[in-house]
Amino acid sequence: MSGPESDEDKTFKDLNVVGMLHKFWEQKQVKDVMMDTENLVVYESTPSPSHPYICYVTLPGGSCFGNFKYCYSKAEARRDAARIALMNSTFNELPCRRISPDFISRSVKEAVSTTSGNIADASDPGTSVGAYCLMLELNTGRTMLEFQEIMTVFQLLHWNGSLKAFREMRCSRQEVILYYSQQRLNELTRSHMALDWLQKERQSPGLLSQELQLAMKELGEARRAGRELRFYKEKKEILSLALSHANAEDLEGYQSEEMCWREETEYEHQEESMVDGEHRQFYPQGSVSDEESNVYTVQFN
Repeated sequence: MSGPESDEDKTFKDLNVVGMLHKFWEQKQVKDVMMDTENLVVYESTPSPSHPYICYVTLPGGSCFGNFKYCYSKAEARRDAARIALMNSTFNELPCRRISPDFISRSVKEAVSTTSGNIADASDPGTSVGAYCLMLELNTGRTMLEFQEIMTVFQLLHWNGSLKAFREMRCSRQEVILYYSQQRLNELTRSHMALDWLQKERQSPGLLSQELQLAMKELGEARRAGRELRFYKEKKEILSLALSHANAEDLEGYQSEEMCWREETEYEHQEESMVDGEHRQFYPQGSVSDEESNVYTVQFN
């Protein structure tokens, strides 16, 4: 069953925004001499037995957007997500969205006005303003959407507690910025962060479920506000990965306890069994060893 369709919905449906979004990025990739145009734009629909349907679209580089409206069909959610992504993609091409020396100067002044720092801090990467200035300078020539993709890495490092760990390891802000400005989010990074959260779950059982509920709430609010979603979606995926491992560990622990109980019961039963005066002994087939904890550390080469 589909809901009422507005004139705007009909217009975007007729325009085929899904095709327009793909064409936009296809032309951009060719222009940037990146000829791999397969799977340029990736759509992901969340499983749901009924409306409202939710769809996320991930652009080349990693920026993510979702449908803004309450959608009564998966196709409608896909079109609406493509519409939001197309609007942001085209707006991102404006000259004012590209990082330039003038843009950096204005951004640093705005940062100083909203913090307790001063303009002299811009030349010191050890300060918050200086670290922000360094990140902008390293991304000169890039668009704000590209800059946001890099900032997502640092947002996750802050959320995950890794930046605090780096400070305790006496890694300077400049070292961390220079290293992670060249890194991209991938399965290995997600796995490392998931292991961090798994370790936290062992120390505070129930933490993962609470954090996942909060992350899903934040993701929903950001999607309905039409915001870029990469940070919120990565949080949800990392926590979901960690929770799946935690549940697997619980199941493995239960199975190990059950096996020990069965072995003890069998041992007691066989100890009582005597055949022609011969005592039967039970030798366990294996033993359960303590699991080694995984700790994520980063070394700067």
